[in-house]
Amino acid sequence: MVIRIASRGSELALWQSRAVAGSLRAADPSLQVEIEVIRTTGDRIQDVPLAKIGDKGLFTKELDNALLEDQADLAVHSLKDIPTRLPDGLTLAAVTVREDPRDVVLLPPGQAGGLEALEPGARVGTSSLRRVAQLRKRRPDLELVDLRGNLNTRLAKLDRGEYDAIILAAAGVLRLGWRDRISAYLEPPRWLPAVGQGALGIVCRTDRDDIRAALAPLNDPDTAAATTAERALLRALEGGCQIPIGALGLVDEGQVYLAGLVADTDGSRILRVHQVGDVKHAAAVGRAAADELLAKGAGEILASVRARVVLAEPAAP
Repeated sequence: MVIRIASRGSELALWQSRAVAGSLRAADPSLQVEIEVIRTTGDRIQDVPLAKIGDKGLFTKELDNALLEDQADLAVHSLKDIPTRLPDGLTLAAVTVREDPRDVVLLPPGQAGGLEALEPGARVGTSSLRRVAQLRKRRPDLELVDLRGNLNTRLAKLDRGEYDAIILAAAGVLRLGWRDRISAYLEPPRWLPAVGQGALGIVCRTDRDDIRAALAPLNDPDTAAATTAERALLRALEGGCQIPIGALGLVDEGQVYLAGLVADTDGSRILRVHQVGDVKHAAAVGRAAADELLAKGAGEILASVRARVVLAEPAAP
């Protein structure tokens, strides 16, 4: 059996797809696995802040189309990039064991310290409104500058002196072997990551029972339950990956513990909740957290953010 994996072309995306290919072969040595590189909207448009080019399927739409048109059998994504509502005919078939879900601070070579070590007015690069909101709450004296490009490009910009620090997801940094570049970890629950951060999500067509069976050994139940709670919170709030919503679920002894936040982009208002429930009802835990956030005023904050951040359709390539 030949399995074709649709993947973005960045070094990190290819690392992730090759890791999944290796796991598939380990589970069934008879499988032949090929990787098909597909360029996405998010990859093509590099000179516009992510929040201004749309947040629905920015890094997944073209890969989804490849599956629906039978040009590939499955697609590997960072789970944080997968919309909570998949196109008709597609399913999230597996969620892999999670890498470190935290955000991290990277500084230029030879420097050390975390956010507190930065001088007032230091230029910090990030493309995430969630990170912007938490940074403005924690260090309102910093200058926050949009940061685009793959991880290699972002690191090169830091090393050229375009930024005094950048904020990235620990998972990508660790997967590319850059552990020694991490200056500080931003610790939950004070600082929350993106929904699904650190996990890989594998999508295939709903009618491909053969592919779903091949992927079954790759699914990690604890990661799947934790991220189900996170994604249920995000879905209930109707938030995309570029809206300032953070969440982190943890599973322990049959319970899922979920921390969530909604923030205004200026950091003036950050609403936080914690919910606990049976791992078998992880989605209900996420919905309960969303209901609590809405009761605290999250709807007003999110409406305000959406009104100020104009989400336009991406320009034609």
